[in-house]
Amino acid sequence: MPEQWFDELAEFLRIPSMSADPAHAEDVKRAGEWVCARIGEAGGECELVDWHGQPLAIGEVRASTDADGAPTVLCYGHFDVQPPDPLELWESDPFEPEVRGDYLYARGAVDDKGQLYMLLAAARELAQAGTLPVNVRFCCDGEEETGGHSIVEFLEQDERGADAAIIFDSGMIRRDLPAFNVATRGIAYFHVTLRTGDRDLHSGMYGGAALNAAHALIKALGGLIAHDGTLADELRVGRAEPTDEELAGWRALPAGADELADQGARPKDGRASDDFYLRTFAEPAIDVNGIATGSPVLQKTVLPVQAVANVSMRLAPGQSVDEVAPVVERLLREAAPDGAELDVELWSAAPPGLVPPGSKAIQLGLDAFEQVLGVRPALIRSGGTLPIVPALADKGIATVITGFGLPDSNIHSPNERLVARYVPLGIAAARELFLAYREL
Repeated sequence: MPEQWFDELAEFLRIPSMSADPAHAEDVKRAGEWVCARIGEAGGECELVDWHGQPLAIGEVRASTDADGAPTVLCYGHFDVQPPDPLELWESDPFEPEVRGDYLYARGAVDDKGQLYMLLAAARELAQAGTLPVNVRFCCDGEEETGGHSIVEFLEQDERGADAAIIFDSGMIRRDLPAFNVATRGIAYFHVTLRTGDRDLHSGMYGGAALNAAHALIKALGGLIAHDGTLADELRVGRAEPTDEELAGWRALPAGADELADQGARPKDGRASDDFYLRTFAEPAIDVNGIATGSPVLQKTVLPVQAVANVSMRLAPGQSVDEVAPVVERLLREAAPDGAELDVELWSAAPPGLVPPGSKAIQLGLDAFEQVLGVRPALIRSGGTLPIVPALADKGIATVITGFGLPDSNIHSPNERLVARYVPLGIAAARELFLAYREL
C-alpha cells in the first residue's frame, strides 16, 4: 500500500465529478467543496462560488508571517473529470482508486485531481508548519472538461493580481524528465460557405462551363497555404520566435518522425518531420476540419451549387486574433474564383499565451524543480489552446505550467494512471516552488 497520501486523495478521486453529464452536477459541486475543505485545513478561507451556473472554488491560504507584505502565488486546477466511457475497457472501477505496480489508476488521477491535490497538500503542509512564505490563492473550476471559460471570466474581473501562477495540469517529456510549458497556441474557428448559383447542375450539360462550388471552395482554401507546406506569409506575422533555451529543451523531445508514426500519421511534406516541434509549438497552422458538398456517397453527376467547410487556425504565440482573423477572410476571398459568393463566419476564438522564459518566476521555478527532481525541466510549448494562459499573461502574471503525467497516462481514456511515487514527489516540488517564490 502506498504512503499516507493515498486515502486522502482516494476520497477526491471517488467523486464522479463529470461536468459533461448534467446528472452529476451535484458531484461536481461536491468535488469543489472537497477542495475548499483542504484549504480550510491549511488555515485558509475558501468558498464555492456560483459563477453564472458554474462552480468555482475560490480561496486563499495566507503566508505564515507578514502576509500583507508577502508575494501572492495563484494556483489553478480543475476538479471536474472526463466521463469514463467505455467502461468495459477499464481494468478496475474508474472511481475506485487502485495502485497496481508503479501506477495509481483512477479517472482524474492525472487530469487533474491528482495534480491539483499536490498543490493543495504542499500549501497545507507549509501552513500547518508555520513556514509558508507566500500567500497562496486557489482559483479552481469545475467545467474545464466542457469549456473552461468561467475561470477565465473570473480572472478577467478579479483585480487583485498575483506575483506568479502555478498550474499542475500537464506532463513530463518522459519518465523523470519534467517540462515547463511557456506558451500555448490560440485558435480562430471559421465556418465558410461558398455558393456558385441557384441550383445544382447536370454535369454533362454544364460541366466545364459553369462554376462548381466544390472546385471553387478548394481553390479558395488553397489561398491560405504556401507552396512549401507552411502558411501564407501574411498569416505568420507576429509570431514569437523561440529562445535558445527553448530550442535546447525541444531537442530532448522524441523525434518528430516518431511522434507522427506513433499516431499513424504521415508527414505533410518533406520537412514536416524535421520541423515538427517548430510547426506545432511556434508556427501558426490551418486545418480544414470538415467539408460538405455535393454527393460524396451516392453516384450523382452534378455540379454542386454550395460547399461549406469548417476551418480552424491555430495562432502562434505572439499573434493576435483581431489581427489575423481578417487576413484569413481576405485571403479566402482573393483566392475564390470570380462569380463565387463567399460567406465567412468566425464562430469562436481564443488568443495564444506566452510566458517570457527569462522571467523570474520561471527561473526560480526551474531551480526549485531541479533541486527536488535532480534534473532541470525542459522549456517547451503547447500546440493546443489553454484560455487561462493568455488571461494570466494579460495581467502580467508569469505562469509555471507543468505536471507529472506521462505520455502513457491515458488521460481522457480508459485506465487513466499516474506513477504513484509522483504524488509525494509532486507535493515536494510544489512545496519547493512556494518556498522559492518568497524571492518574488
